[in-house]
Amino acid sequence: MPDPALRLSGIEKHYGGTVAVAGIDLDVAEGEFVTLLGPSGCGKTTTLGLIAGFFPPTSGEIYLKGKPVADLPSFRRDIGVVFQDYALFPHMTAAQNVAFGLRMRKVGAAETDKRVQDALDLVKLGGLGARRPLQMSGGQRQRVALARALVINPAVLLLDEPLSNLDLKLREEMRIEIVSIQRRLGITTVFVTHDQGEALVMSDRIAVMNHGRIEQIGDPASIYETPATRFVAEFIGRMNMISGTVTPERGVRIGDQVFAIEVPAGAASGASVHVAIRPERARLTSMRADDGISLPGTVRQVFYLGATREVHVDLASGEKGFVQLHNDGSDAGLKAGSAVWLSASAANCRVLAAGG
Repeated sequence: MPDPALRLSGIEKHYGGTVAVAGIDLDVAEGEFVTLLGPSGCGKTTTLGLIAGFFPPTSGEIYLKGKPVADLPSFRRDIGVVFQDYALFPHMTAAQNVAFGLRMRKVGAAETDKRVQDALDLVKLGGLGARRPLQMSGGQRQRVALARALVINPAVLLLDEPLSNLDLKLREEMRIEIVSIQRRLGITTVFVTHDQGEALVMSDRIAVMNHGRIEQIGDPASIYETPATRFVAEFIGRMNMISGTVTPERGVRIGDQVFAIEVPAGAASGASVHVAIRPERARLTSMRADDGISLPGTVRQVFYLGATREVHVDLASGEKGFVQLHNDGSDAGLKAGSAVWLSASAANCRVLAAGG
């Protein structure tokens, strides 16, 4: 079996008494697009910096195509990096910025000119090589930074929140553009973001990070559909979290009702759990549903969101829930104060340990 393009083995990074990265093991296959996803301060950007060689790990090893590189400086690693602020030289043209890495590697002038033009064509900037960064839009500067990282033909491409400075429409366009280029080149890519939408759209696999560790890693569908912890469930998408306890019959008690839904294998009778339900998988009924869970409540507020409506419910148990409904053009009689049952099938209920 071939070595992965990138391997992190027991990587840790400490700053005095602060642990920024707390032991990460990760393999990234050749041509794979892996996203490090998490909130600010979770260690994702530090991990990217360790891969790039901007600073050494406190412990652990980094392998590029089977070769250890943790002790190598950044310029000796076969890696391209796109920074959050693009880090372009303002006094250079777009073409000169793209050529910079090739000049540092002492590539001949003729080959440099060809590779720069090919890179600019790849990112759809073929006619703009003579412009300086300040003469370009944010999206164009982002493309220049991407071309500069790709022109050296790196073994691994690192992207550090490169879309965060763009407006929403351009950000959505660039998601598709970056993935299209990555697929076309087959380049191994590690992407850092705090934006769950970017991660779901762009990634082959997502590593969800929290407090310097990877809490869960998997393809986007498995991360979204079967979160392993409460943190993952609430960070990826939105989620109803309803408190309950495990019964001796391996059901879940919520208030004075017991529901036959699957509980974690290690959960003991009496253990506190959360029943996690995606708002688009829940439904509102006028009477108790037989399958899964069904909880009485009162509509608190209805929000009109265009394609959908979001209905917030005060549950009789004292907790709050919400349901996302397709907007079919009618109000379905849902008003503040309406009595409803918040229901979900057993297949759409994910029971998670309360402590993690």
